[in-house]
Amino acid sequence: MSQKTSKIEELRELDKKHYLHPTSPIGAQQEHGPAFIFTKGEGIYLTDMSGQKVIDGMSSLWNVNIGHGRNEISEVASKQMSTLAFSSSFATFSNEPAIRLSAKLAEIAPGDLTATFFTSGGSESNDTAYKLARHYWILKGEPKRKKIISRTHSYHGVAMGATSATGIQAFRDFTNSLAPDFHYADHMSPEALRQVIESEGPETVAAFISEPVQGAGGLHIATKEYFKAVREICDEYGILFITDEVITGFGRTGTYFGMDHYDVAPDMMCFAKGVTSGYAQLGGVMISSRMHEDFTKLSTGTLLHGYTYSGHPVACAVALRNLEIIERENLIANSSQMGEELLNGFINLQETFESIGDVRALGLMGAIEFMKDKEKEERFPQPLAPMVVTEAAKRGLILRSVVFNGQDTLVFSPPLIITKEQINDMMNILHEAIKAVETTIKL
Repeated sequence: MSQKTSKIEELRELDKKHYLHPTSPIGAQQEHGPAFIFTKGEGIYLTDMSGQKVIDGMSSLWNVNIGHGRNEISEVASKQMSTLAFSSSFATFSNEPAIRLSAKLAEIAPGDLTATFFTSGGSESNDTAYKLARHYWILKGEPKRKKIISRTHSYHGVAMGATSATGIQAFRDFTNSLAPDFHYADHMSPEALRQVIESEGPETVAAFISEPVQGAGGLHIATKEYFKAVREICDEYGILFITDEVITGFGRTGTYFGMDHYDVAPDMMCFAKGVTSGYAQLGGVMISSRMHEDFTKLSTGTLLHGYTYSGHPVACAVALRNLEIIERENLIANSSQMGEELLNGFINLQETFESIGDVRALGLMGAIEFMKDKEKEERFPQPLAPMVVTEAAKRGLILRSVVFNGQDTLVFSPPLIITKEQINDMMNILHEAIKAVETTIKL
C-alpha cells in the first residue's frame, strides 16, 4: 500500500468515526466513507486526494460564484488578519470592512434596502429576519403581528426558525418540535397567499418570505406576474415582504439579485453564500430605509439580537474583494449569457432522451426533470436523478438531485466564471450519465 493510499484510508476511517456530516446519509457514510476528500479547488474544478479532478457543477453549495482558488482573496484575508483579525460589533463597536461592505450593499441592493445586519450564513440570516420583523411590529404597536408565511417547496435553512419556515415537509419532519406561527401557501399561487392571510387574520401576520427562485426545493421559477401580485397583496394587508436571496444573490440568476428580474422591491432581504463566494462565512439581512427610520425613531433600548461574528472584519474584507471581482470580470453578464448556453444544452438533451421532461434555467441556476410519461406526467417508480448524479460523479461532474414531494429533478449551479466550452464538457458528461441510467433501467 502506497503512502498516499494509506493516508486516504486513515482519513476515511477517521471521517466515519468522528465527522457527523451535514445533510448527508449517515448509513452511506458509515458503509463507504466520504464520497470525496477534496484537497484543491481551481476555477470550476475540484481535485480529491486520489488525484481525481471533477467539475463542480453546483458551485459546491450554490455559492462559489467566482470559482475556486482565487489567490487575491486569500491575500486580502491574510492582510486583514494581520491588522485586525477580529473585533466585536456589539455596543456600537465597528470596523472599516463592515462599514464599507454595508455601504456597498446599499448601493447594489434592490429598491431602497439601505441598512444591513450581518450574520455568519443563510440560516442565521433567515432567523434574524423573522426576529427583526416581529420586533418591528412590536415597536410599531402591533405585537399581534408575529406569523410568518412562506411557500411550499421553499427552503430557508436549518436553524429552528429557518426550519419552521421551510416549505419542504421532510426538513420539518426531521424534528418533533417546530417553532410556532409559521404557515405555508402554495408556491405558485398569489391567491393561495391571500387565502392564508385571510384565514389567519391579516392583523396577526408579520411577514411573507420567498426565494426569487426556489433552489433546494427543485429549482422552481415563478412568473413575473407572481411577485408583482405578491407585492400588491403584502401592501394591501400591511405585511412585510422578505426575499431570501441566499442562493440567488450576487449574480447567480444573471442579475445582481434574483428579485431584479421581477421589478419588485422587498422590505427585507436575506443574503449569504455568493457574498463571499464561500471564501469566508458571512450572511446578512438588509432592511428598507422606511424600516430603518422606524427602528431609529422607535427603538429606545438595546437591540437584543446579535452574533459573535456579526460584521466579522475578515469576512467583510473578503466580501468586498469578491464583489469587486464579480464586477471587474463582468460575471453577472457571463452568468446571463452562459445561462442561455446551459438551457440550450438541456434542450438538446431533452430532444435526445425520452426520460427527460421539463428543462428550465434562469442565469446559472438550471434544472432537468425526469418523466416516464410526459403527457400523463407520470414519474418513474424509482427516481432517476440520484442515479444520474452517481453516474455523472464517476465521469467527473458533481450535481445534485431533488426528490422531495415526488419530484425527480437534477439541479445545476456552476461557478459564474464558466465558459461555453466547459458547459459543453458538462453536457457531454451528462449525456453519458443519462445514457448509462437509461440502459440500466432498459428504457
